[in-house]
Amino acid sequence: MKESSLDLWVDERHRESSRVGFRVVRTLFSQRSPYQQVDVVETLEHGRVLLNDGLFMVSERDEFVYHEMMAHVPLFTLTHPRRVLVIGGGDGGTVREVLRHPSVEECYLVEIDEVVLEACRRHLPQTASKLTDPRVKVICGDGVEFVKGCNENFDLILVDSTDPIGPATPLFGSAFYGEVRRILGPGGVVVSQGESPFYGLSIQKRLVETLREHFAKVYIYNFSNLTYPGGLWSFTFASDQVSPLPAPHGDFSSQRVSDLGLEFQWYSAEMHEASFALPAFMKREIQV
Repeated sequence: MKESSLDLWVDERHRESSRVGFRVVRTLFSQRSPYQQVDVVETLEHGRVLLNDGLFMVSERDEFVYHEMMAHVPLFTLTHPRRVLVIGGGDGGTVREVLRHPSVEECYLVEIDEVVLEACRRHLPQTASKLTDPRVKVICGDGVEFVKGCNENFDLILVDSTDPIGPATPLFGSAFYGEVRRILGPGGVVVSQGESPFYGLSIQKRLVETLREHFAKVYIYNFSNLTYPGGLWSFTFASDQVSPLPAPHGDFSSQRVSDLGLEFQWYSAEMHEASFALPAFMKREIQV
């Protein structure tokens, strides 16, 4: 953060080559955890913002884009998802969206950093409000170790991770996805935070290659928001049996979206299908 006699700003410096900044009204939370520096600030136009080690995680103004696209793309592809595992995502936004599907009976959230959970429960109720839902089991622990020791099956696993630095690094590795594959039920799906096509194309390529080691069907899809560097960001989608493309080429049905009758701020059947229409440079480089 930088301060002058006029104002206070918080900047994310992305790989020392670019920066994104928001004007700050006040600091609500600031604490060093065993893993990272955790801050929540109130900004002038983007509401409350969560930062981990100075990197923007969640903004109240646009968090719905990320959370709706992470959760509903796979949930509306699956026919009757009952058990969901969220790894990371301590802000609670992904869990909130998952629970909007009445078929979901259990949702596990495994977040490594208890301080992130505390900060979001206290200062980001917009995303964290459903963490107390009786269908949710919150586990403060290492997602890699949880998956390795898990003997249960899930219909959907959502890897809601930060960038592949610090505690999130193993969440991009082959060994981790081998264990994820083991605990996915028949026809199960894993969706992962997939980095920026502009700033992280090499990471995207490696992640897609890693997923192809373990899954027969691998896709990448895009969304845009105000908070993350570059504006354009991606998720990966992997399964042995299920495709998120519309029929007749895949298993997504827009009728499921209509039948459930939920109101969204970003997601729709049209946005679902359009998100898989990749820019030419991504198709060429990632070869999906």
